[in-house]
Amino acid sequence: MDMTLVWLVSAFLIVAGLVGLVAPFLPGTPLIFVGVAFAAWAEGFARISGWTVGFLAFLTIVAWVLEYVAGLLGAKAAGASRAALVGAAVGTVLGVVSGLWGLLFFPLIGAFAGELYARGDALKAGRVSLATWIGILIGTIAKVVIGFTMVGIFLGALLF
Repeated sequence: MDMTLVWLVSAFLIVAGLVGLVAPFLPGTPLIFVGVAFAAWAEGFARISGWTVGFLAFLTIVAWVLEYVAGLLGAKAAGASRAALVGAAVGTVLGVVSGLWGLLFFPLIGAFAGELYARGDALKAGRVSLATWIGILIGTIAKVVIGFTMVGIFLGALLF
């Protein structure tokens, strides 16, 4: 296989992954991982070791878990009802298909609606939805940091 093509495909996947760190329609860290793993495999793991690829796989899983669990943990920490957790999850799914603003605010709205339905307390529902939103923000920040760390590890393996 032509190495120029390998590096172009790898670079495309990594750049798409970087975009995906903030764009809801692209899986950021998995794309970064696939780009790095493809480059490592194509070069016979000469510059990018199997250990490095394994560590990046671990970081990919951690980023995915943090992204999807952080909002739910925020809601749970605020004493959210099961209905609020379901509402936040439904809001997250709807947010993914509706773009960035939907991804930012639909989980908040879903948690609010679920908590209001379950307990009928608008103040409590507001606290739960805010905690959900903060959890989602923390998860997103963690995902971005992990994604850029993955790229840094990749570049470090190539250059040193």
